[in-house]
Amino acid sequence: MTSAETQPAPVPAPVPAPVPHPSTTAQPAAGDRRRWFALAIVMTAAFMDLVDVTIVNIAIPSIQRDAGATFSQIQWITAGYALAFAAGLITGGRLGDIHGRKRLFLIGIGGFTVASALCGFAANPEMLVASRILQGGMAALMVPQVLSIVHATFPAHERGKVFGLFGAVVGLGAVTGPLLGALLTEWNLFGLEWRPIFLINLPVGIAGLILGSRFITESKAPKALKLDLVGVALVTLGLLMLLYPLTRGRELGWPLWGYVSMAGALVVLAVLVAYERRKAARDGSPLVELSLFKVKSFAAGIAVQTVFGVALGVFFLVWTLYMQFGLGWGPLKAGLTGIPFSIAVSVAAGMSVQALVPRFGRKVLQAGALVMALGVLLYIWESAHFGLSIAPWQMALPLVVMGVGMGLIVAPLTDAILSEVPREHAGSASGLINTVQQMGNALGLGLVSVVFFGVIDDRLPESAQGPAGAAAAGAAFADGFQHALGWVAAVMGAIFLLMFALPGRPAQHVEGAAEDPTPTPEKEPALVR
Repeated sequence: MTSAETQPAPVPAPVPAPVPHPSTTAQPAAGDRRRWFALAIVMTAAFMDLVDVTIVNIAIPSIQRDAGATFSQIQWITAGYALAFAAGLITGGRLGDIHGRKRLFLIGIGGFTVASALCGFAANPEMLVASRILQGGMAALMVPQVLSIVHATFPAHERGKVFGLFGAVVGLGAVTGPLLGALLTEWNLFGLEWRPIFLINLPVGIAGLILGSRFITESKAPKALKLDLVGVALVTLGLLMLLYPLTRGRELGWPLWGYVSMAGALVVLAVLVAYERRKAARDGSPLVELSLFKVKSFAAGIAVQTVFGVALGVFFLVWTLYMQFGLGWGPLKAGLTGIPFSIAVSVAAGMSVQALVPRFGRKVLQAGALVMALGVLLYIWESAHFGLSIAPWQMALPLVVMGVGMGLIVAPLTDAILSEVPREHAGSASGLINTVQQMGNALGLGLVSVVFFGVIDDRLPESAQGPAGAAAAGAAFADGFQHALGWVAAVMGAIFLLMFALPGRPAQHVEGAAEDPTPTPEKEPALVR
């Protein structure tokens, strides 16, 4: 299982796949070329999912103008996907273990393709939001099977090469998504405006469905965990009770029911905790393994992962709105502006894992939080100093600083969180890391109403028209951008403090922890999303 969602020029935090159980199907022989076809198919599916996540934000202003979507609907186009994806990730992985990973992969990629068509042909914003939620749900069935299929298909000595290829695909997708989205939107193919960003999935998905049915070998887990549908329902209900008032409250004047709903989300969370305790005692297969939170480093790491997801959710959506609505840039100009950020994340992530963390441990992650906060503060200063005349090259420095900080965090964070987790719980822990990152992302997208649009409402004069109105709107979006980034900088400061609870040396695992010298499914590298 992998994890996201946001980003004009994104590289979200890496999140690991839940541990694949040993396959009930023998691995193909080393000389069997079919396994490489299977690898190409699942890699293409993972690439399609990653690109689809990253392609959307760059086209959001075009969707807003062409489809007449409100800003709360714009938030749900991204947050709805993240919410559905997060809610279904663990269940999608368990369904593959129970009913067959090939079967669930084919169902997922088929459903993802249908949902993409529904997004592309959406008649109104409501249909687009519903289709995106469906798309996220189908991704939750498809994506968890990718690494499980690789594990069942390739012997241990070949997996290093395989995951190296995955890393290349992830890096390519991080740059390709926003640029492809920008180009498809700018070209306005057949007069379809933003719709080709979704329709491009159709030929890829159909080919994956046909070839996957032929070349992927079926596998199941001999002792799969049971489903926890009640847990899924409670998580989804709690998040909806929190997110819906956040996204709609501003437009409706913050009614009383919104505050009641958000308070009720805490009650649902308490019910979830009580139910999960009973579920764990009854059959040992809860959605959330609560005993993991007794491990201080894991509990702190989950908090870091969640809050980091919130920061990314806020930044990437606000960023694209600032560039395209506030500064009046086209999609292509906005997409190209993010390239330095993506490159900086990739380079810093590689250095972090290979050279820095083995030597300096936790200090590297904490330095990343401070460096990213510095980049955010620099971006705020430049936005205020240069105003609406700011150029892409002037944004390069803060984006590179932010990218370096993010790269220092995302690559080693998962290992730091899992380093003191007992091996028998590594699968549950990695699945939970994946899920909370997506939930944090969805929450961040919901908070955009408060930290960004609320400021714009206060700054934007309703009566302004013509060039004066455009200038006032640009200034309002710039003010909202700076205010939202102030919150992001504060969040990075909080992350720095939370990181003191992580192990000083994440690479040094305690006895019985998540990794040991023996090659196991728990040790498979994460697919960055």
